[in-house]
Amino acid sequence: MSLPLKHKKKRLWSIHAMMLLTAALVSTSFTVSKAIADGMNPAVLTLLRFVIAALLLMPYIHYKYGLHLPEKKRLFGYACISFTLTGFFWLMFLSMRSTTALNTGVIFTLVPSISGLYSAVLLKERLGKYRLIAMIPAILGATWVLFRGSPAELLAFNLNSGDLIFFGSCLLMAFYTPLVKLFHKEEPMSLMTFWILVTGCGWLLLFSGYQLLSVPWGNVQLKIWSGIIYLSIFSTIITFFLSQLCTLSLGPTRVMAYSYLYPPFIVLIEWAFGHPLPSVQVLPGVGLIIAAMFIVQQGAEDIAGPNAGNSVKKK
Repeated sequence: MSLPLKHKKKRLWSIHAMMLLTAALVSTSFTVSKAIADGMNPAVLTLLRFVIAALLLMPYIHYKYGLHLPEKKRLFGYACISFTLTGFFWLMFLSMRSTTALNTGVIFTLVPSISGLYSAVLLKERLGKYRLIAMIPAILGATWVLFRGSPAELLAFNLNSGDLIFFGSCLLMAFYTPLVKLFHKEEPMSLMTFWILVTGCGWLLLFSGYQLLSVPWGNVQLKIWSGIIYLSIFSTIITFFLSQLCTLSLGPTRVMAYSYLYPPFIVLIEWAFGHPLPSVQVLPGVGLIIAAMFIVQQGAEDIAGPNAGNSVKKK
């Protein structure tokens, strides 16, 4: 039974409001990550972020659902999702040592297009005309900002090593929302978030646990701990939960399209912390990226009902 149009629109607005909040919180993570990237080994930073987030979420999960190990098939799905996330965050911290928060935010705007291609393969989701059209201004805008609106820099292809490392991390991150939709089996989103965090801790311990002994724990600054805790709560628990919840209604590509708002949010956040605004030359690129987000969302009202998971393939 379909929802009345009034309720469908109200639900749609609430979903978009949650995604705006998610985009704002994720945008802060680029600035915070940049500030703490040099303070600790990237793999250890990522591990601490996941461990703290999992520990903070554990009491609620224990009270609400009990701490029962999921069945093997579900655990495998959670591990696949967390592998993409841990790889992304590790490479993100690594890239921040040699690039800027704005550059990473701009490169991340390529993720929706890549995610759409992954969804077409994994979920048989049709990209649709709006999402195909949106790829053009998104890619043009990202290219414009990265090369600061300079044809000479574009021809010289002046990207630093951090930009290239972060692009590699984006290839991993683009799997995130398609895999959430692929492996979700009606379990509560908070429960799925928790086990993604736990399996993520497992991946990080497996590949970087040995580095814990070499960290000079007594010399870690308060700023680093504050940044890790902030990322654990606001840019991990809250954003994971909201993005996974909205993915079930909007679909992977439309959720990822909110990353088009990261560059303008990052510009405002950096400006609020006293950093200079980017040159006027890059603003047309930011405008193209924002336009791409609105293009992708066209037709979203048709998938805001309870059967969104099925209808998303038609858009």
